[in-house]
Amino acid sequence: MGRAFEYRRASKEKRWDKMSRLFPKLGKSITVAAKEGGPDPELNAKLRTAILNAKAQNMPKDNIDAAIKRAAGKDAETFAEVNYEGKGPHGVLVFVECATDNTTRTVANVKAYFNKSGGMVVPTGSLEFMFLRKAVFEFEKTDNINIEELEFELIDAGLEEIHVEEDMIYAYGDYTNFGSLSKAFEEKGIDIKKASLQRIPTNPVEFTEEQLVDIEKMLDRIEDDEDIQAVYTNIA
Repeated sequence: MGRAFEYRRASKEKRWDKMSRLFPKLGKSITVAAKEGGPDPELNAKLRTAILNAKAQNMPKDNIDAAIKRAAGKDAETFAEVNYEGKGPHGVLVFVECATDNTTRTVANVKAYFNKSGGMVVPTGSLEFMFLRKAVFEFEKTDNINIEELEFELIDAGLEEIHVEEDMIYAYGDYTNFGSLSKAFEEKGIDIKKASLQRIPTNPVEFTEEQLVDIEKMLDRIEDDEDIQAVYTNIA
């Protein structure tokens, strides 16, 4: 699980090197969360998470506040959260999460990205069983954190696995336990750097470097789209 997640995280961050591409996506996730559950992060776990992730990417406080205010404005756009599934070059499986104010435009764009790469969009639900939806928490590894003790203490909160990568720790649980795990980390005083719901492939596939070049070209096109919030694949 850790390797697949790390690959996608690293490749995504490499592509999202320009803040002009990243901040609008983060801002949209904040606006969607605020409109859905209210502007108070203390009472809105989804908004709290969106703000946490925005801060992790050094998004300025003014941008965060503006995104929250947009949700309450009279002319606030209404975003629909929709998912698309498809098969890309060399049979790679792709799950796309979107937040859009125009689903007609978005689905046309997504289909075009797949078609131009020799792939295709498949019916919704076709790939659902190929990905496990997990709550993922990232925090720094410190001397005062005992991994074995932490795993034992968080089992009741829904923790399934802890993966250590250099100086960072990644904790995984079923997506339905996102709230209980968030609360457990807060109670333990652990400073979460990033929290998210990820789709982890159940059967990761190894691709050659040449194949990955074709796949990454398609992923570049998809993730450049302002309506796309997250993209997951079955790359091992």
